[in-house]
Amino acid sequence: MITINNLSNVTYEQLFDAFKEAFREYEIQLNYSEFVTMINRRGYDPGLSFAAFNNSSIVAFTLNGIGWFNNIKTAYDTGTGTVEEFRGKGLATKIFEHSIPYLKEAGIEQYLLEVLQHNSGAISVYKKLGFEVTREFNYFVQDCANINLYNKAVPDNLSIKPCAIGTVMSCPEFCDFTPSWQNNFDAINRDTDSFMVNGAYLDDTLVGYSVFEPISGDITQIAVSSNKRRSGIGSALLSEIIKANKHTGIKLINSDVSSESVSEFMHKNGIELSGKQFEMIKTL
Repeated sequence: MITINNLSNVTYEQLFDAFKEAFREYEIQLNYSEFVTMINRRGYDPGLSFAAFNNSSIVAFTLNGIGWFNNIKTAYDTGTGTVEEFRGKGLATKIFEHSIPYLKEAGIEQYLLEVLQHNSGAISVYKKLGFEVTREFNYFVQDCANINLYNKAVPDNLSIKPCAIGTVMSCPEFCDFTPSWQNNFDAINRDTDSFMVNGAYLDDTLVGYSVFEPISGDITQIAVSSNKRRSGIGSALLSEIIKANKHTGIKLINSDVSSESVSEFMHKNGIELSGKQFEMIKTL
């Protein structure tokens, strides 16, 4: 018998087993440590996350992050999956519909998610549930062995050095677009110890920065002041990222497709476009 309940009494180990089974065919695989880091960074709330149980086994789930997005209290789909033998039964939709009253009671005003563009089945379901596409994202993934750093002479007075997250938060004008949920400063501040933050300085002036998660190889943010681009500063930041990386690869997820500068930068350094996602929002 299938029942739907929240995840307050479910351990991370149980969650990971279900997550691993549901996403075993997914192109990006996570180990347990990466999984825990990911859901915590995205604001996972077990009391407002739900799963379908077959007896005591999780067969489908939605892990919700709770926070603020564009100044609106928001639930974010940190991960929705169904194990293979239970697919085609509409469990993800049933879990979502079951969750709505609880989310509204908690003051949530909108639901946010991202979905791979080639997952046409999921996109169709989300649209039927009332979600609308709000943005289009690129994602870039590359094995470290295949990265070819773009070598360009940098200014003699350039230095790359660690800086406080508060320092780079004061420079939103460096970015071409508003970061996605998983890359914004709320997500970073949930687990600052997991990130390496570097500033690029010309003499004492901050002209660029990077925020990087070494355990996962995730470039969370990388930005250079618009009037200092194409001078090797971004590649200097990327070089420091690669030196500190503890993963076999590098990835940059959810770069707005409108940012041609990011796409060009990644291509020049041998980190190629791997796919695209839609950001979708439903007002509750």
